Amino acid sequence: MGCFECCIKCLGGVPYASLVATILCFSGVALFCGCGHVALAGTVAILEQHFSTNASDHALLSEVIQLMQYVIYGIASFFFLYGIILLAEGFYTTSAVKELHGEFKTTACGRCISGMFVFLTYVLGVAWLGVFGFSAVPVFMFYNIWSTCEVIKSPQTNGTTGVEQICVDIRQYGIIPWNAFPGKICGSALENICNTNEFYMSYHLFIVACAGAGATVIALIHFLMILSSNWAYLKDASKMQAYQDIKAKEEQELQDIQSRSKEQLNSYT
Repeated sequence: MGCFECCIKCLGGVPYASLVATILCFSGVALFCGCGHVALAGTVAILEQHFSTNASDHALLSEVIQLMQYVIYGIASFFFLYGIILLAEGFYTTSAVKELHGEFKTTACGRCISGMFVFLTYVLGVAWLGVFGFSAVPVFMFYNIWSTCEVIKSPQTNGTTGVEQICVDIRQYGIIPWNAFPGKICGSALENICNTNEFYMSYHLFIVACAGAGATVIALIHFLMILSSNWAYLKDASKMQAYQDIKAKEEQELQDIQSRSKEQLNSYT
């Protein structure tokens, strides 16, 4: 077999569906974790500089955000390992690889592991749906602030006395207590906040993080379909294996009967 034929045969053993799902999963988790981590840090800076000058008012929020950043580290590490495991499981259950390595026998342990991956991926998919919905909350908050700033910048309100009456009260979202000072920013001060790099970066990074969470949900759904298909394949393969074992046993018994019959005939003659 030439080098070209070997390459074609090896490429035929690649589980492309699992590979695409792994790349999508890694990309989504990387976007969510990286952008979310930086956006959370920018959000704390905006709150400390403009909406809550007293550190004790947002101390709990700072601790929660710090905890979420540590959770992000754990999520990134876990899904890096889990994606590699699912990709390896795809390699070892694809029919092309089985043809490369010859005959193999499925075991109850292998089918149990495949079923466990199906269940775990389903649970993670449901959990990431919640993460996707939760990641849309800061996008909604930043969008409301940005849209308010656009109203202030509009020609209808720019330069009028009513500009200072257009405000954003961050306390109504429940992230800082009602006694936080100042809590509410109006008019030109609010416009200055929207023009800062922290606001611009945090807003767009939260959008990218939300998109990354959505991509991760799609990747997990893709993985779930692949794992379900592989589990069904292993189940059918085990049934076929049991059928072949019974058939081989019956053929062996038939051969034994025929050999004994020939021996008896020879003894009579």
